[in-house]
Amino acid sequence: MTGKSGFRSILSVTVIVGALGYFVDVYDLILFGIVRVPSLQALGYGGNQLLDYGVLLLNVQMAGMLLGGIFWGILGDKKGRVKILFASILLYSLANTANGFVYSIEGYVVCRFLAGLGLAGELGVAVTLVLEILPKETRGYGTMLIATIGVSGAVAANLVAKIFDWRAAFICGGVLGVLLLLLQMKVIESGTFKKAENLKISKGNFFAFFTNRKRFFRYMKSIFVGIPIWFSLSVLITFAPEFAKALKIQGVINAGDAIMYYYIGATIGDFTSGFLSQVLRSRKKVLFGFITALSIMITIYLLQNEISATTFYLICLITGIPAGYWAVFVTVSAEQFGTNLRATAASTIPNFVRGMVVPITFVFHTLVYMTGVVYAGAIVGLVCLFIAYLSLYGLEETYHRDLDFLEE
Repeated sequence: MTGKSGFRSILSVTVIVGALGYFVDVYDLILFGIVRVPSLQALGYGGNQLLDYGVLLLNVQMAGMLLGGIFWGILGDKKGRVKILFASILLYSLANTANGFVYSIEGYVVCRFLAGLGLAGELGVAVTLVLEILPKETRGYGTMLIATIGVSGAVAANLVAKIFDWRAAFICGGVLGVLLLLLQMKVIESGTFKKAENLKISKGNFFAFFTNRKRFFRYMKSIFVGIPIWFSLSVLITFAPEFAKALKIQGVINAGDAIMYYYIGATIGDFTSGFLSQVLRSRKKVLFGFITALSIMITIYLLQNEISATTFYLICLITGIPAGYWAVFVTVSAEQFGTNLRATAASTIPNFVRGMVVPITFVFHTLVYMTGVVYAGAIVGLVCLFIAYLSLYGLEETYHRDLDFLEE
């Protein structure tokens, strides 16, 4: 159990900044999906252009996130956690603000790329910093708060998009990020990083994950453990209207609302998974339990037939709860690696998991024409879950690990 001093450390400025930064991160990611159609229509596009340019913008944003994960991670290990946290928040705040003033597809593309680049750094660097400044007895609570508060940004995005037009919604996200920078001024650097700063050892070497066999498999397993989360979001929830039609759901299903309910569940799940990992003193037990629960909910989702829209949204919400093991997933991703590679691992692993959306949706889209929506979802989901279970089996328990160590 944690005492009063332990809870004060959990609610430190560093944890609060990390949580609010991730809140704006998720807000922006979800906001784009919600306002994609009305924003492109406002710019004068229609018909097939809504899909074509929507895919282009999404891919550009994802490219920015994949590159940004590597870029910020390397700098986080070389230059320090705090400096990079500040820079990443500043970049995506300015990009989001600018996104509210675009009047061409070219400007939109630039803003989404820069936003993706900036968004890629916040979570990994924030998690690394929090894990290194908190004692092992409470560090899981710190990442629990970051993930719990962060994913609620999706709910905020849906509500803001319903109240304001798309330009104001983007500007709102940018302003929130700029205001957050005022708090960030009080964040202190990790003592663990400072201790290793002047050591003559390779830091932030992304290729080090691929030059050592054991480290490579540890890295890949860390990535694969998280893919069921993004399968459930990118396939079952994003394409909820298509699944609803195939499952003969009574009523109209809106993708934005399905995403909102899913993230309400994920908020509950992130808090619960993080809390249980501390109480049970085990990351792996919690990951196994939540992946199993998610497997059950995916099965329930796909077996529905002629239920009401209200019941369908309830299933989306409950599916989000076990998908909330993201809090423990990002914690384990950072705890697996030494100080000189930790920020790089913590920044690239979550973004590579997000990047898995591309092959997941590609395979799903291909199978839809062969088997139909429901069976395509079942096949892809089964593969994602099998890979996650296999990867989890090979990962080491990290709850008791002292993070003051280096990778050779």
